[in-house]
Amino acid sequence: MTGNDSAPRSLADDLRACADDELAALLRARPDLLVPVPADVSQLASRATTRASAVRALDRMDRFTLQVVDALLILSAPMSPADVRGSLGAPAAAVDDALATLRTQALLWGTDDDLRLPRIVHEIVGPHPAGLGPPARQALLALSPSRLASIMDGLGLTPAGDHAGNVDTVAGALTDPAALGALLDGLTDDARSALAALTPGPPTGRIDDALREVHRATARTPIDQLLAVGLLVPVDSTTVVLPREVALRLRGGRVHTDLQLAPPTPSVTERSPDIVDRTAGAGAFDLTRKIELLLDTWAAEPPPVLRTGGLGVRDLRRLPELLDTDEAGAALIAEVAYAAGLVAVGDNADEVWLPTPEFDAWRREDPSRRWAVLVQAWLTTSRVAGVAGTRDEKDRPIPPLGRDLERPAAPEVRRLVLEELSRLPAGWAPDLVGVLAALRWRRPRRAGRFRDDLARWTLREAEQLGLTGMGALASFARPLLEGRSGDRVVAAAADAVRTSLPQPLDHVLLQADLTAIAPGPLRADLERELSLLSDVESRGGASVHRFTAGSLRRALDAGRTASDVHAFLATISRTPVPQPLTYLVDDVARTHGQLRVGAASAFVRCDDEAVLAAIMADPRSASLSLRRLAPTVLASSIAANTLVERLRQLGFSPVPEAADGSIVIGRAEPRRATRFAPRSALAELSAPEETLLGAAVRALRAGDRSRAERPADGARGRLGRTTAATTLADLREALETGATVWIGYVDQHGATTERLVDPARIEGGWLSAFDHRSGEVRSFAVHRISGVAPVDAA
Repeated sequence: MTGNDSAPRSLADDLRACADDELAALLRARPDLLVPVPADVSQLASRATTRASAVRALDRMDRFTLQVVDALLILSAPMSPADVRGSLGAPAAAVDDALATLRTQALLWGTDDDLRLPRIVHEIVGPHPAGLGPPARQALLALSPSRLASIMDGLGLTPAGDHAGNVDTVAGALTDPAALGALLDGLTDDARSALAALTPGPPTGRIDDALREVHRATARTPIDQLLAVGLLVPVDSTTVVLPREVALRLRGGRVHTDLQLAPPTPSVTERSPDIVDRTAGAGAFDLTRKIELLLDTWAAEPPPVLRTGGLGVRDLRRLPELLDTDEAGAALIAEVAYAAGLVAVGDNADEVWLPTPEFDAWRREDPSRRWAVLVQAWLTTSRVAGVAGTRDEKDRPIPPLGRDLERPAAPEVRRLVLEELSRLPAGWAPDLVGVLAALRWRRPRRAGRFRDDLARWTLREAEQLGLTGMGALASFARPLLEGRSGDRVVAAAADAVRTSLPQPLDHVLLQADLTAIAPGPLRADLERELSLLSDVESRGGASVHRFTAGSLRRALDAGRTASDVHAFLATISRTPVPQPLTYLVDDVARTHGQLRVGAASAFVRCDDEAVLAAIMADPRSASLSLRRLAPTVLASSIAANTLVERLRQLGFSPVPEAADGSIVIGRAEPRRATRFAPRSALAELSAPEETLLGAAVRALRAGDRSRAERPADGARGRLGRTTAATTLADLREALETGATVWIGYVDQHGATTERLVDPARIEGGWLSAFDHRSGEVRSFAVHRISGVAPVDAA
């Protein structure tokens, strides 16, 4: 938006004179103005000056732009860019850029020689812009006549007949540079120190009995000296204020003495960009692997949902060992899976956390796209994993996946932090203090302890998610910050990360001590099979898996045979299969299934009578309530599945048996949640697509034309009514002549609205016409059209 030769009378007039691309820039910068699309430019201006929308816009301003706003609030009308530059002592280019930003966002309007702020900006900033108090005249008007007379006496001024005249006289003295300079030069050091304390702002201070009568001749304290000559003005019995003119003089005539034209530059550590990408790529691959491991584990043994929602402390404490991370990292993994819609609450009677069908679709994707989906979900969710483990207002720990992790500011802070890293050269890792300082400059109105915590959590989580490596932003993370729509961002990020992901291995090194060493990340299918055959002893860059009788029995219970296990080990090992491992597999397979447990409540049968005799002879079997029914059959009163577990604890290898005598394979179908995870709503609307912006601008222009072309008898809600026959005849006439007409249209609630339309076709009781307000062809029921009037009726 630029200044115009003819002065606009209002913000609406100013916006109406803007070019289409300027209106589109406004809607792009303030997307909340588009929900819903305003009917015309007047409604757009009205919406732009609502408190909620204006606060949101000011909250996104940087420190220098807000300092320019302060200057505009302080200066007297009419104002020009030169006045703003003079009041701040700032370079012309920086001030012009800030003014252009304010104009673009409809927070400034008017010609270049008469700049104006909307009234709502004054209300939002408050009574003390830039930490300055009210003008002297405004502060003095509230004083009693006697108190004002005392100040005039202290200044050597002669009272006039009326109170307002006396106020103007005193205010003139405090405004006159020579008189004010002489007054300040005559102060004691203590009085100057008192003024210096209020000069940076806020301009108010608290004292006892501020309304007491004081005279310059008898003033004993520094505060009395200042009160006696109007350099401090009492507001009430306990509060005094420093007049604006005095503070400006003490600031050297500048509205701000601490101008910050640009964000502070953080201290950095330079890393090799190639090493940064490789480190971040390893983190990205690790993220997808941990998500898959977590959800496979929860599919087999789903943790319960807390009554208040979330994941229990006991279940959370199991995750660090499983995922090779700490509790904060485990909470992050769970939250990212939830944000991506991969995990949700099951819908059975006992609510548990289960993977969703989306998890199966996600798992089939290329690893690069899997990572991109996860980090995009993290970047846009308003849930904050870092809050998990902190205490709520009732001093209770907040669980992961709980309802109390929503923080509307999170998406914007994450993006701001990553954008701060993206502004640095590749491989540069900034320090935390510098990032926080830059963030405070970019969003000073939203500064606070929690915002700093969000920034710290963002840096920590970005490292764990593979967005950064060694503190520097990875090159493949930059497409995530380019502001494209979700699907295109995911596709671009997946393409960028593909070459940086480590290639998964298809082999391990089998050791004679019954372990397997994976020298790097394994293929997902290989890792799942190896996890079935062995127990993970350690994870990291390389992982160690140990084969035990219990782990091999787990594989046999899942339907694997000894031949299957031998073949798998021979296929994946780069070294010969050690003889001890071969013997262990054969020994476990030989004893596996000798004992059969069925339902009696349960029975145990075995062709080898010696095995049953050993069970009965074992003192620990007394609790199993066993009795011999035949030389090869035992019966028990406890449940079959419990009996299987207890016999295994005694060192035997039973398997469950079905009613037809076949072995029950312990291969469970993966469980899935049918209820998808809810996606958290974003507090900040993203920039709309260009097609939507173009359509919205056309609708605004059409709405203005509709308002300008409304017929004289067609004031809103009062378009003349006609009979059905007349209405149909008028519509047919407009259709034949190609005229634009006004129609009154009654909605389903009985309310009548007026539309400016170009009739295109009448068929089957429906009128098809181009609606100028919506900018599209719409259908209108003819029986709901209350009247028709030509545009030239006015």
